[in-house]
Amino acid sequence: MGVSITFQPEGKRVEVPPGNTILDAAKAAGVDLISICGGMGRCGKCRVIVEDKGENVSPLTEIEHRLLSDHEISLGYRLACQAIIKGPLPVRIPEESRTGRQRLQIEGIETPVYLEPSVKKYFIEVPPPNLQDIRSDVDRLIDTLREKYGLENLAIEYAILKDLPLVLRESGWKVTVVVWDGKNIIGVEPGDTTNRMFGCAFDIGTTKIAGYLLDLNTGRVLAVDSLVNPQILYGEDVISRIAYASRGSNELSDIQRAVIDGVNKILKSLIDKTGVKSSEIYEMTVVGNTAMHHLFLGICPKYVALSPYAPAIKRSINVRARELGVEVNQNGNIHLLPLIGGFVGADTVAVILATRIHERDEICMALDIGTNTEVVLGNKREILACSCASGPAFEGAHIKYGMRAASGAIEKVKINPENLDVEYKTVDGIKPRGLCGSAIVDAIAEMFRAGVIDIFGTFNKNISSPRLRLGSDGYEFVLAWKHETAIDRDIVITQRDIREIQLAKAAIHTGCMILMRKMGVKEADISTLFIAGAFGSYLNPASARTIGMYPEIPLERVKVVGNAAGTGARMALVSNSKRKEAEEISKSVKYIELGAERDFQAEFFNSHLIPYADLTRYPETMKELKSLNKSIKRPPIVFL
Repeated sequence: MGVSITFQPEGKRVEVPPGNTILDAAKAAGVDLISICGGMGRCGKCRVIVEDKGENVSPLTEIEHRLLSDHEISLGYRLACQAIIKGPLPVRIPEESRTGRQRLQIEGIETPVYLEPSVKKYFIEVPPPNLQDIRSDVDRLIDTLREKYGLENLAIEYAILKDLPLVLRESGWKVTVVVWDGKNIIGVEPGDTTNRMFGCAFDIGTTKIAGYLLDLNTGRVLAVDSLVNPQILYGEDVISRIAYASRGSNELSDIQRAVIDGVNKILKSLIDKTGVKSSEIYEMTVVGNTAMHHLFLGICPKYVALSPYAPAIKRSINVRARELGVEVNQNGNIHLLPLIGGFVGADTVAVILATRIHERDEICMALDIGTNTEVVLGNKREILACSCASGPAFEGAHIKYGMRAASGAIEKVKINPENLDVEYKTVDGIKPRGLCGSAIVDAIAEMFRAGVIDIFGTFNKNISSPRLRLGSDGYEFVLAWKHETAIDRDIVITQRDIREIQLAKAAIHTGCMILMRKMGVKEADISTLFIAGAFGSYLNPASARTIGMYPEIPLERVKVVGNAAGTGARMALVSNSKRKEAEEISKSVKYIELGAERDFQAEFFNSHLIPYADLTRYPETMKELKSLNKSIKRPPIVFL
C-alpha cells in the first residue's frame, strides 16, 4: 500500500511505496526538482524541506551531514535522493532546487545545401482492373510508377498493403505514393497530396533536445522547439545515465522512454504551431553523442564507457518510426547519422557538416562545449577529433550556487578592479538565485584581471574587501549580497568552485593542445575557432580565453555558431548528398583517445593554471590539484 507525499508549493500529491526516496516520489509526481547526479548523492542539489521531522522519514545520512550546513539542517533541509519515505510527508521544494524555465540554444549557423530529400511524392492515376487486366493492386501501382517516373524495384510496406485495396478504390484510382530512398513505398494517399511533405530534425544533447520541423518540398524551417532532456532525472552526465541504463533491461527501457517522450513532446508542439499532421511527417534525422545515440535506440551503452570504448554501431542507421514509438508517420523513417569514435558521435559529424571544416583549405578548430566537449581540428586534408569530459561544472553542477541558464541565473559578471564592486545581469532580469556557466567563467576571468585570484586560481588573502571573506568552505568572494537575491542568502564563488572550473577548462584545453601537437600546428595556424553548443553560444569568448579554456587564438578568429549540430541534422534531412558526406566524415576523421596519449597527464595539469603554464615549476599547486581531482566523487576528467 502506498503512502501520500505532497509537494509544495504546487500542491502535487503522489502515492509511492514506503522505502522509496523523496527523489523517486518527485519523479513520479513530475515536479520540478534538480537532480544533477541522478540520485547518487554527489551533487547536493536536490535539496528539499521536509516539514515533518517525525518517524515518517529516515534519519539524516552521512552524505547529508557533509553536503548540508548546520543551519540548513536546522531548517529541515534534506537531500531528496537520501531521504527515505516511511509514511505520509509534506515536502517543500525551495526556489534554488528548481530547474525553472531554462534558456536553450536552438538556432545555429546557416549553411546552404541543395534540396534532395530521401522522401518523394508521386501523384499517379492507376488503371483499374478488368477481365482483360487482372494484375494485382500492388503490381498495377508499381507498374504505373515505373512507366511514369522510371522507378524500379520498389517494395511496399506491409502496413500500406493492408489498406491498399480500399484506398485505391475509394480514391477513384487517383493516389499519391510516398517513396523513401527511391526503393520503399511508405504511403499511398487518396488524391494529390504532393504539396504536403514534411520532415523533422532532432539534436539530442545531454542537456537539451532541440527539434526542427521542415517542409521537404522547399527546405524551409516551419517551426522549432526545445526542452531539457528528460533523462536528466537519471543523471546530469552521460556516465551517470550509462550507469543507470546498465543496471538492467527495465532501467534501459526507462531511460529510452524518457528521451522518446521528450521527442514526442516537442513533436506535438511543432504540430500545434503549424497545423501539420503527424501522418504528414515522413522522415526524421537524429544526431547526438554516442551515449545519447545508444540510449535513443535502446541499445545497451555499458561498453561505451569501458575501454576501448567501442560503440555497438558506428555507421548510420535507419529505423521505422513505429519501432521506437516516435509519433510521426508510423511507416516513416528515422535516420541516425554515423558516429566517429568513443564519445565523439553523430552531433560532431553534424558540426563538421555545418561548419564545412572537411571542405576547407585553411585549418580550423571547433569546440562543441557541453558536459562532454568535442574538439575538432583540421581541414579537407586531415581532421582529428577527441572528447573531453569537461563535466557538468559549466552547467552549474558542483558549484555552490551553480544552476542552469534558467530564470534568475546570473549570466554576466563585471568586477571593478578599483573597488571590487560587482555588476551582473540575470536571465529574464529578475533577482538572482544562482549563477550559470557563462557567469562562472566571467567571474573567474574578472577576479583574475582584478588580482583577486592568481594564476593558480588561489584567492589573494592580502586583499581588504568585505567581498573576500572566510566562509564555511574556506575563502569565498561575494557576487550578490543577501538583500539583492531571491534566495535570502549571499551568492558567492568559493575556492572549490574555482578548482572545479579549472578542472573543466583544463580538460578542454588539454584536448585542444594534444590535437594541435599531433597535427603539428600552432595557434597562429588556426584560421577560425568555431564555438558551438548552448553554453558556447552565451559564453564571453574573451573571458573563456582569459581563463585558458582554449588556446591563445585572436578573438577576431573566434566565431560562435550556436547549435551547429542542429544545423547539420537539418542538412542531412533535406539532402541525400549530405548523408553521404556524413558517412565519409565518419570514416575519415581520426579519433584520438586522450587518456592513451603519453603527454596527457602533464598537459592536463599544466592546463589548470590561468590561463596556462608549466605546473612542474609549482609542485605544491600540482599536489593540491591532484588531491582535489581524487577527492571529487564523479567520473575522472578526460579519461574517456
